[in-house]
Amino acid sequence: MSSFIKCEGYVPALGLYETQKAIGALKRAFEDRLSEKLNLCRVSAPLFVAPETGLNDDLNGVERPVEFDIKETGKNAQIVHSLAKWKRYALGKYGFPAGQGLYTDMNAVRRDEEMDNLHSIYVDQWDWEKVITKEDRTESYLKATVQKIVSAICEAQEVICRLYPELGSERLSPDVSFVTTQELEDMWPECTPREREDKYLAEHKTAFIMQIGGPLKSGQKHDGRAPDYDDWTLNGDIVFWNSLLGRAFEVSSMGIRVDAAAMDRQLTAAGADERRKLAFHRDLLEGKLPLTVGGGIGQSRLCMLLLRKAHIGEVQVSIWDDGTAAKCAQSGIELL
Repeated sequence: MSSFIKCEGYVPALGLYETQKAIGALKRAFEDRLSEKLNLCRVSAPLFVAPETGLNDDLNGVERPVEFDIKETGKNAQIVHSLAKWKRYALGKYGFPAGQGLYTDMNAVRRDEEMDNLHSIYVDQWDWEKVITKEDRTESYLKATVQKIVSAICEAQEVICRLYPELGSERLSPDVSFVTTQELEDMWPECTPREREDKYLAEHKTAFIMQIGGPLKSGQKHDGRAPDYDDWTLNGDIVFWNSLLGRAFEVSSMGIRVDAAAMDRQLTAAGADERRKLAFHRDLLEGKLPLTVGGGIGQSRLCMLLLRKAHIGEVQVSIWDDGTAAKCAQSGIELL
């Protein structure tokens, strides 16, 4: 157990069976609105990929993928960390035009993930990606896309709260405050990145924290990002204030993806020039892949937030350490 946030007097708004029904209704409501607002169609996606393709997400570059050998091929495969790169490859293969995109269910095993109220080794999210034009690679386009996603989340909350009035009258704010990681550091240089987010979200309630991946003026990073999918100058996290936990609560990491110039620059900055030899990276550097915007939206995270749950284990089935299980039992949290 990395940490545990205890919510004094916590009583779940929904029981186990009602929670399961609400999860299904919430996912359907959100998917419908996300696909409509961003012009996305649903596709099938891989659970694992070949390491030599370069399609797996390297996250912060230190997480170990779950890897296994395949009897018939004599080669290894890796369970995906996310589909950040595969989606872009798929858009090119399917011939999607600018303005259209795809979304899919992504399931992953991140064995090095910490365990706390928000984190599990099992990850489930909606991965989405959309083809854009060169002229769309702007901060204004990114912000407009963020607004549409936040709108879809708020509308889905209205649907689920009508179905389950016991969830209460509190609502997420649809008004997005945009702030860069450097602006957060300038406001609170003495704080950690997470503490800065907590302070900012306590006041602004809904925010998009921009420009994640590169070093700040202090020389430290706000958070890590792989150098080969998001453009670090045109990305960010969608974060809400979670009043139950009393902290900032990230539901999505997203951004305008690297073009050849950004990929070249970021691979060098990250000391990852060896990736240039991988198939995905070669295609991108040679201009063979479409320009895109995309991201991941946590399914369990969103269900946890909108169903007023104190722990992610209340909305997904995973494996927990003994410390987490004991703390949850003491706090009225029933793990699935």
